[in-house]
Amino acid sequence: MPEKGNMSYTDEEKRRKMKKWAAYIAAFVIFQTGVILVFALVVMKVRTPKFRVGDGLQISNLNTSTSSGNSIFTLQAVAPIRIKNRNFGPYKYDATTVNFTYAGANVGQATVQKGKAGFMGTKKLDVDVTLSSAKVTGQTIGAELTVRSVGTLNGKVEMMWIFKKKKAIHMDCTIVLDVSGKTVKSVACV
Repeated sequence: MPEKGNMSYTDEEKRRKMKKWAAYIAAFVIFQTGVILVFALVVMKVRTPKFRVGDGLQISNLNTSTSSGNSIFTLQAVAPIRIKNRNFGPYKYDATTVNFTYAGANVGQATVQKGKAGFMGTKKLDVDVTLSSAKVTGQTIGAELTVRSVGTLNGKVEMMWIFKKKKAIHMDCTIVLDVSGKTVKSVACV
């Protein structure tokens, strides 16, 4: 052991001190590697946002008629479009059109304006929709009416204001309407 006034260490003490510092440095490197891995795998991972028609479809007018043995419907509603962003950065998307189909034929469209879904948030849009099956032939409308909404939203996820990753989101929802009650029975999206 060194004397009080003498600061020289023995070789054994120097080795112990170097081992201690090496252990501290190794622990710090392992900790930093763990932090970087968690950051890269959780925060910086780009997830595909979701593009859906919400459950709160509000029907303002639904009329059905039969002409020459062909059933026709007209529908006016407000469709709640939801863009759910599950990323640690905003999703900026371009304007797009959502097509509504009945019996495989296009019966109407709705326009989604250009916008942005914020950091880990949901952008809620209420879009006016007018549908008409006047051009669809050979269909009979029963107690239920099934309409599909299909669309693609193109945009970019921006991570940390630096990294940008293009993501296209596809919507394919089936909406079942109760004709007599003029209500929505179900909305199912894949």
